[in-house]
Parts: sequence; C-alpha cells; structure tokens
Amino acid sequence: MFAQSLTGRFLLLTVAFVMVAEVLIFVPSVARFREDYLLNRLERAQIASLAVLATTDDEVAPELQQELLANAGVLNVVLRRDDVRQLVLSSPVPAPVSRTYDLREMGPAQHVAAALRDIVRPSDEVIRVIGVPVQDAGKLIEITMETAPLHEALLRYGLRILMLSAAISVIVAALLFWSVRRFIGVPITRLIGQIKHFQAAPQEPGRIIAPSATIRELREAEGALQSMQSELSASLRQRERLAALGAAVAKVSHDLRNMLTTAQLLADRMEASRDPAVQRTAPKLVASLSRAVNLCETTLAYGRAEEPVPRPVPVNLARLTEDVLENERLQPSAEGVTLVADIPPGLVVFADPEQVFRVLSNIVRNAMQAFSVAQQPGEVRLIARREGGDVVMDVADTGPGLPKKALENLFQPFRGSARKGGSGLGLAIAAELVRGHGGQLTLERTSPEGSVFRIRLPERVVPGRPHEAA
Repeated sequence: MFAQSLTGRFLLLTVAFVMVAEVLIFVPSVARFREDYLLNRLERAQIASLAVLATTDDEVAPELQQELLANAGVLNVVLRRDDVRQLVLSSPVPAPVSRTYDLREMGPAQHVAAALRDIVRPSDEVIRVIGVPVQDAGKLIEITMETAPLHEALLRYGLRILMLSAAISVIVAALLFWSVRRFIGVPITRLIGQIKHFQAAPQEPGRIIAPSATIRELREAEGALQSMQSELSASLRQRERLAALGAAVAKVSHDLRNMLTTAQLLADRMEASRDPAVQRTAPKLVASLSRAVNLCETTLAYGRAEEPVPRPVPVNLARLTEDVLENERLQPSAEGVTLVADIPPGLVVFADPEQVFRVLSNIVRNAMQAFSVAQQPGEVRLIARREGGDVVMDVADTGPGLPKKALENLFQPFRGSARKGGSGLGLAIAAELVRGHGGQLTLERTSPEGSVFRIRLPERVVPGRPHEAA
C-alpha cells in the first residue's frame, strides 16, 4: 500500500507537519488581523469625531451623525482631551456592552485568546474598545461596536489563510515527495534490484554491486554491500572448488582404500614367513597399511558434504556402549588397553543409534591409538548419567593427554590430530554428529594423567519398558 512505502509515509508526514506549521502561523495572524481591524475602527471613529468637532457649534444633524457612525462601523465615539471625557457621536445601542478591550494594555496572548473567541462565537454582541488616538489628537478614544461584522471579517480572513495554507502544503508536499522519490526512493529501489540480481547467482563476480549513489549514506551502504558480496562470492567460489576437490579426494581415497586393503592382506601373509628380516618388517608394514586404510575410510566419511539427518529412536545406552566396546576390542590398538563401561542398565536416550555408535567409536579409538603411540597400557571408561534435561556421557582415559598442537585445532578436520600421521577427522565427525542431535561435544580436561571428553545430548523421556529399547 502507498501509506506503507517510504515515500508515501514521507508525503503524509510532510503534509501533516506543514499543516501544523501553518496552524502555528494562522493563530497569530488572525490575532494580528483582529487588532488591525479594531485599530482601523478606532481611526475611522476618530476621523468621524473630528468632522463633528470641526463645526463651529459642535452640533451636526442626526442624519449626518448616523452616516458618520455607519461609515466608521461603530455605535458610539468618546474622546478624552485635556482630562475631559466627551461623547462626540452616539446612537442607540442594541444591547448592553458585554466586554471591554483596552488595546493599550493587551499583550500577544490576550490578543490570541480574544481572536479565537470572536472567530468561534457568531452571536451579535456589543463590545467596548479603548485605544490611543492617532496624531496626538487626544489622550484616549473609546468606541462601542457590534461583533457580527468582526466575526464575519475574521472568518473571511481565516478562510483565505486556510486556503493559502492548503495550497502551500500541497506544493511543498509535492516537491518534497518528488525530491525524496528522486534522491532516496529511486536509489533504494535500485539497491534492492541489485541485491536480488546478486541473489540469483551470488558466485558470479559480475553481479557484485558497483557503488553509484551520490548521497553519502546510501553510498556507504552500497560500499558495505559491495564488500559483503565480494567476500560471499569469493567464499562460494572457494566452496565450489573445495567441493570439487573433496569429490576428487573421495574418489581417490575409495580406490586407494581398495588397493591398500589388498596390500594389507598380502602383508598379513608375509607375517607367516620364517625369514627373520620379513618377520621384523611385516608388523610395521601391517601397521602402516592399517593407518592408511583408516585414513582413507575417515576421508571418505568426512567427504560427504553433510551427515544424514538423525533418525532418533529410543536407545538403550548400556547395550549400545557394550557393542561399541566389543567392536573396539578387535582393533590392533586395543592391545594393553582396558575398555570399561559404567552405564545404568535402564538409561535410555532418544537418538540415532548408528550415529551415536560412530561418535563413541571415534572417541574411544582415538584414546586407544594414543596409548598405542605412547606404548603404554591404560584404561578407557565410558560413564553416563542424567543431568537435568540432558543425558551426559563421559569418555575418560588414563593418559597420556593431548599435545598443545592438538588442543589449538581440536575438532578441526585434518588439523586436530594428536598423533603423527593422523587425519584429525574422528573428532570432527563426532562433533558434527553430536551437533546434529542438538547436543555438544567438549573436552572437559586433559593432562598427562588422562583426558575426558563429554557428550551432552538432550534427553527425551520415552514411555514404556526401557529394556526393550534399541
């Protein structure tokens, strides 16, 4: 709607403000007109009285008096000269005098109040007006007059002022409307069009806005938009390149994993050889191939642009944890590591069981590999409990702690590995999966005595028998 647009509202506000300004001008103008009207009546009455005083006997015919009073627009004229008050002209007064106005003592506020009173009250009253004669023709002049002509004159003058105010308001509003539309509305509309143009293909540099506004504020807005669009466009192009690179890496990792798996099988057979040199070399070869296969698998897992949306079901956490530990005990790095679960049998969490399995498996395997690299035995313990509205799981180990470099890039893919040759994808994938559940994965503490990773998942109370959960 027009009233909801910027230019429409500006037009309405302009008209309103101009009318307010005109009202502020109208009131003192009417008061000034009324004062001039009364002063004019006093002057005309003085001239009529001077015509009477100019006669030799100060007497004029009644018909001439009525004509002089009618021309002056008054009923009576009183002059005071030399401390003598003299009724110079008189005629019958149709009603008693209702009010007296002494123009010598009235201030601006009194003039405004009297003008508003006379313009809104059409009743025919008789008022007395006192003033100072012009040209020092006396000390005081006093007249009585009817208010009906004054009321009509004020209405005519007020109507002219209102019509003039309306015309000025329309002209000013139209000029301001055109100015705002030309200098603000059109640039804003153009800016919106450029934003939509960029939105259609934000990765194309040619769609970035080029600042062209002549108004400083709009030019600053266009400059800020240009900077934002440039950064976004560059980021999207980089993302496309990374996506293409990721797809290529995933394909290479897939084929390389197959090749390494074959090599791993051949290396396993080499371990059966009785050649001492082969027996010394084969375990190292097998370990290297295992790490290479693991890196390919984690790269393939992270190469998916996004993890699938979790499919939550009631999960018995104790059963799931036991499955994780049984699977990890089969890994070569499990040698010398004790895996323990301390999970209440009836603890149920509403989550995707496959994704929670991957989270726990990645964290436990990282701890086991840390023991293997340090060549020391240890223990990994899984603990779970309810805290408020969450289910909290801690994966605690007895050492050797995370190095400083790993802490600086924790949960960052390809950067947060705690061991040489690691990819750092395990914790990155685990953190992404936990976030997908609306939870949080954090490192609570780490030291040479051990580390604790905490998984916090929102709890959902599941009615029924917990032991039947998945």
